[in-house]
Amino acid sequence: MRKNFFIKIQVLCLLVFLSGIATAQNIQRTYKSYELKNEHLIVNTNDGQYLIRFYDENIVETSFIPQGEHFNAESHAVVLKPDVVKAKLTDSKSELTYATAGMKVLLNKSPFQITYSYKGTQLISEKRGYFASDKTENIEFNLDSTESLMGGGARVLGMNRRGYKLQLYNRAHYGYGTHSELMNYTMPLVISSKRYAVHFDNAPIGFLDLDSQKNNTLAYETISGRKTYQVIAGDTWPEFMEEFTDLTGKQALLPRWALGNFSSRFGYHSEKETRETVEAFKKDSIPLDAIILDLFWFGKEMKGNMGNLEFLRDSFPHPKQMMADFNKQGVKTILITEPFVLTTSKRWDEAVENKVLGTDSLGNPFRYDFYFGNTGLIDVFKPEAMDWFWNIYKQHIKDGVGGWWGDLGEPEVHPSALQHVNGSADEVHNIYGHQWAKLVFEGYQKDFPNQRPFILMRAGAVGSQRYGMIPWSGDVSRSWDGLKPQTEISLQMGLQGIAYMHSDLGGFAGDNLDDELYVRWLQYGVFQPIFRPHAQEAVPSEPVFREAKTKALAKKAIELRYRMLPYNYSLAHENSVSGLPLMRPLFFEEQDNASLFDISDTYMWGDAFLVSPITDAKATKKEVYFPANNTWFDFYTDQMIEGGSAKKVDVAEDHIPVYVRAGSFVPMAKLVQSTLDYSSKQIDLHYYHANTVTEGKGNLFDDDGQTAQAFEKGNYEMIRFSSRSHNKNLTIRFESEKGAAFAAVDREFELIIHNISRQPKKVKLAGKKLDYSWDASRKLLSVKVKIKSGDATTVNVKF
Repeated sequence: MRKNFFIKIQVLCLLVFLSGIATAQNIQRTYKSYELKNEHLIVNTNDGQYLIRFYDENIVETSFIPQGEHFNAESHAVVLKPDVVKAKLTDSKSELTYATAGMKVLLNKSPFQITYSYKGTQLISEKRGYFASDKTENIEFNLDSTESLMGGGARVLGMNRRGYKLQLYNRAHYGYGTHSELMNYTMPLVISSKRYAVHFDNAPIGFLDLDSQKNNTLAYETISGRKTYQVIAGDTWPEFMEEFTDLTGKQALLPRWALGNFSSRFGYHSEKETRETVEAFKKDSIPLDAIILDLFWFGKEMKGNMGNLEFLRDSFPHPKQMMADFNKQGVKTILITEPFVLTTSKRWDEAVENKVLGTDSLGNPFRYDFYFGNTGLIDVFKPEAMDWFWNIYKQHIKDGVGGWWGDLGEPEVHPSALQHVNGSADEVHNIYGHQWAKLVFEGYQKDFPNQRPFILMRAGAVGSQRYGMIPWSGDVSRSWDGLKPQTEISLQMGLQGIAYMHSDLGGFAGDNLDDELYVRWLQYGVFQPIFRPHAQEAVPSEPVFREAKTKALAKKAIELRYRMLPYNYSLAHENSVSGLPLMRPLFFEEQDNASLFDISDTYMWGDAFLVSPITDAKATKKEVYFPANNTWFDFYTDQMIEGGSAKKVDVAEDHIPVYVRAGSFVPMAKLVQSTLDYSSKQIDLHYYHANTVTEGKGNLFDDDGQTAQAFEKGNYEMIRFSSRSHNKNLTIRFESEKGAAFAAVDREFELIIHNISRQPKKVKLAGKKLDYSWDASRKLLSVKVKIKSGDATTVNVKF
């Protein structure tokens, strides 16, 4: 016993000694000199070099290069080219300052420390900065004791993730509910409530420690790679989002059909079953824009067929004709693909011969077992593999495939010993899905340059949005506990630049037949980025196969989704140019209200809508916080509520609580069976008037809905709406901006003004008296407004 005691003391002393070495290494880091070279400030220390550069006034990058190492300039996340930034360098005996109009880097010479400030407010400072231990490399910072921390990818931890040490290793969590510390998207990115972020620009696996020891420390830990990070800041959350997505890339605008309804399950076993499902939607007049084929399109069984990557003709005898028939009805066909080629698949020999697989240390295909069989993994980083994989995609696109689902792309099983052309499995694991999306996206750019891709991916990385990434939240439990965290996941991912995070509507995992849960999930889906019910097939995910009442309620939600296409598509365009997420946390509205950083069950859908999903069974009331300095209207009843407090609201069976901000314009479309029939030539334009609002604004973005880079090519129209209320006059202005390549169209708006409690004396359009209708009981004023692309006109209402 005494001997064991002394051994424990010796081990403890050794650990203290080793930690002391790491600490001493940084306490003893001494400043030597600096030089300005090209766009970098180079700071020389006794144990290495710091390279500091600005991308713009609000983004600074710092890299540490230990002695004996060379700088690796390759980033998988960053696409912004450093601008010529006016930066001032000041050198004194005790400190070195390098500053723009926004960001300031203060380097204290002794003791050595780097501090980052934004417009006079300190953001964060290095604690020990960079240090190496036996197995990892680390970067450590000091935190403010008051700040909330978000980011780290997709997790279920609450909005404030401070106090957790997060593993950075993309991995599926089957059947998760109200807590999940590790999921498909793990990102080395921290976002502070102080409106700044630190992005650790490095691919290999590791950990992100958000003050788990409660000592105000942020730490990044990795097995290898770059010692590079960026600090990004903004005055407001929209400014921060624009800066961050400038740095990592903007999301390409999705095809309009992607905002419609999907039919999806695990899975459709035959062409006959697939055709019958599409026909069922048509028969029930439930709008539909796409059907997704899971793994049975290439094999009858779940196991043994992965990697075939071609239609099984026994089950799908006429795939080209099937897809052509669907396309005529406005229904796209989406195929699942995985990056695994099983040794039992039809393409194994081809994959080996073309050397497209990850290898062992001797260069042979790395084979291993996982659930679906004995397999190899496509090395998506290898040029020959990229060409091989893309050519398979390309042929299917020519045959009529409308989009792609990339599954198991974490990758699902990725042995550490497997070697890729650019590193070991652990060095590239977290960017595998990112690279896979890049492969598909750039393939479209090369071979189908006018087509907007649809790329549904289960795993990705920082910056994946620029490859058209449409992520989903994984194999969520089909339960109320599965529904509860979905808003948190989407809000967090939107803050991290990936705005189309959504869930399998209705829940995926488990054979739970709960009609109320299903309906509530679909009602929430109206106000999430992608509307895609999906589940294991024992309980149908499609509304057409549910009982009558459930089907009717689901249909009502889907019809609202389609009526909202003009608003949602305009929102998608806004995201593509500004980086603003579609779903926005409430603290975007009151950025200095600390209590809002914990709220995720109520959120903004764009600028106009306040949404609060129902996530409890048999709920009759829901507490909703209404942001201050606003008046809000119940979307369904027009009841007015003043903001600035939380209120318990009544819950209805046929919808979730949704409110519209006073002063908002909401364009809505006529109902169609698919977006193939969509037209923006006749739009119902709702304006929400309140005496407390003197000015309002909104817009409608329109293009052909399918051509890649239509906006950049000038093939678009943007109609901006504005209102001004003064004394007894309400003025509403329509202004059309027509892109140079856009063919002018005549439009007719049914302008519906809410909360008009007394009949107007007169209404004029462009100075001429106009007929109108006024519904006294509903307080609605309606007028017809015609406008041609590129023109402007004004409606004047006098009371």
